[in-house]
Amino acid sequence: MTIHRYEKIWLTFGIGALIVFLSILGFTAFAEGHTPPGGVLTIDPQLIDTVAPWNAPGVYDRGERVDVYIVGQVFAFNPNRFEVPVGKPVTFHAVTKDVVHSFTIVGTTVNMMLIPGYVNQATYTFKEPGSYLILCNEYCGAGHQVMQAEVIVR
Repeated sequence: MTIHRYEKIWLTFGIGALIVFLSILGFTAFAEGHTPPGGVLTIDPQLIDTVAPWNAPGVYDRGERVDVYIVGQVFAFNPNRFEVPVGKPVTFHAVTKDVVHSFTIVGTTVNMMLIPGYVNQATYTFKEPGSYLILCNEYCGAGHQVMQAEVIVR
């Protein structure tokens, strides 16, 4: 089998471009310190109700920041309504007991998948007071449409 001269040129050009692209991508990832995610927190979904702080979900003011522990369960978030301060970083720590859920705060960049056995977290600083709706965007069963909560920012 013979390869035409133009095919050889284009193959050489394509492979060369691919090597240059991957080299630049690898170099910039190394130079900027990108690494695979590590330190994944896990929890036994059957023990969520017995392990602190999940046995008492809610808002914990740590001074310079606020931690909010939330449990997703059958068509509900626990707690269903809570208050956080405006202008202070709020870290949401969320788990689920049963199936895959989503934790999305409408009007913000907070959007997490809740997978049984894993702890997910996101930090957000609310700039304006008000009421923010929390929704589950992952279909989780027949009562999915009622799975919501509310964040009051004061």
